Amino acid sequence: MRVEIRGGRILWPDGTIEEGSLAIEGGRIAGPTRATGFSAHRVIDARGLLVLPGIVDLHGDAFERQIMPRPGVEVSLGVALQETDLQVVGNGITTVFHAITWSWEPGLRGRDMAHRLKEAIQAMRGRLAADTHIHLRHETFNLEAVEEIAGWLADGSIRLLAFNDHTPSIHKLLGQPAKLQKYAERAHLSVAEFEALLHRVWARRDEVPAAIRRLAKAAAASRVASASHDDLSAEQRQQFHQMGCTISEFPTTEEAARRAANLGDPIVLGAPNVMRGGSHTGAVGASAMIAKGLCQVLASDYYYPSLLHAAFRLAREGVLPFAKAWALISANPASAAGMTDRGMIRAGARADFVLVDDEQPALPRVAATVVAGRPVFQANRQLVAGF
Repeated sequence: MRVEIRGGRILWPDGTIEEGSLAIEGGRIAGPTRATGFSAHRVIDARGLLVLPGIVDLHGDAFERQIMPRPGVEVSLGVALQETDLQVVGNGITTVFHAITWSWEPGLRGRDMAHRLKEAIQAMRGRLAADTHIHLRHETFNLEAVEEIAGWLADGSIRLLAFNDHTPSIHKLLGQPAKLQKYAERAHLSVAEFEALLHRVWARRDEVPAAIRRLAKAAAASRVASASHDDLSAEQRQQFHQMGCTISEFPTTEEAARRAANLGDPIVLGAPNVMRGGSHTGAVGASAMIAKGLCQVLASDYYYPSLLHAAFRLAREGVLPFAKAWALISANPASAAGMTDRGMIRAGARADFVLVDDEQPALPRVAATVVAGRPVFQANRQLVAGF
């Protein structure tokens, strides 16, 4: 189907924003066009709107709240993924990576759920509006899963692998049942059962480094991007870089981020941190890191609307020009994931767009979302005939 996006203010690859029209054929951008020179089957009226590259979200786990809206209350995965998809495209996200945590803990983040989610995402791909992929968050103490995850990497089930290491911080809570309660509930275990499991997992800690090297090598062999999560130090980032793990996801110190920057490794921070004006956990302030050049990618983390609002806030407060702020949620994450076909509005790229009403700069809203040339969401006004 031939489509035209007509009359919007388009963000071009050189950073300029100029009014124009775009032709779309076969789900890809055919290039700029004049209304008189292109016969379109469908016209998207973008007058008064910004036409921006679709948002690419490398790390979002808010879908977990759709699966388990309350502790111990699980919703059908089909319903949860479908509702998540509506949230995603409604917030301008055209490529989404569901960050599935596979831990040694049973329950929401255990083996059974990881397998069920992978199978559900694969089965529902034709129904989901966003281009949906799996970002597997591997808890490094989950030694039993290493061979299975290597198989997932080899068969293409995973598009991004992250190495999480939350076990040491959980281990510090041994003997504090009140603080372990939330972990036990998530795992559907009693506190005593959870403590016994934690003791068994901790006893194998000397095997963890070799398992990390095994999976980092498998990811590289399968050309799957990999990330280290919550880097604590420059040395830790250097070690992961040497294993071919070139994305630094949510570094916890400026020292670790600076080493990543010096190595040329993309640094991922949370868009909610920018949107809210600071971290909810007391971690480094993302806006300050961005101003120092210590962040190339923003991710939704736990709140999908944060990506749109973070980019606009960075531009509004003068932290970055708008084009560079938008690149943090479009071109840069696409590049970090090795997706060279999206993230910019250029001929030949995927026709992934978000049309934004910026009449109130402090409260931008998504007017429409287009994925591979297909309008999948629109709000408030009729933009597409017959949609």
